[in-house]
Amino acid sequence: MANGMEHDNELKQSGLKNTKQRTAVLDFLEHHDGPISAEQVFVELKQRDLSVNLSTVYRILETLANKGIITKLYIVGDTKALFEYKRIMHRHYLVCLGCRKIIAIDNCPLEAYEKSLEKSTNYSIAGHRLDIYGYCPECRKKNCNEAIQL
Repeated sequence: MANGMEHDNELKQSGLKNTKQRTAVLDFLEHHDGPISAEQVFVELKQRDLSVNLSTVYRILETLANKGIITKLYIVGDTKALFEYKRIMHRHYLVCLGCRKIIAIDNCPLEAYEKSLEKSTNYSIAGHRLDIYGYCPECRKKNCNEAIQL
């Protein structure tokens, strides 16, 4: 895991000035398990007594995403972007369409397919995204119970 000094290096390598707010956002995202909205980042930073406003958090997240330091995700059916610290190993997610719960998939099921595509198409694959949508057991149970009551 990165510390403040490593975050300073990340920012400098991306041509960004190291600020207290940027470092705090990076530290928080690094230690948060999974994607999170800008509003949630804002609330967490406020609870840690960091003086920052919501528009600043949005700007920081957008800047960090544009520089490739963090990942910006969009979940189908949701208007809010989610953000996550960019780790060495990328992640894929199971997303519940009912309650919006997001669970990370531990391994990448596309690595072999990606290599096969490179070989067969002569493309140099730079990356991919895979999010799988469905209904978690709790939402499935709730929907079954609601259907029975109708």
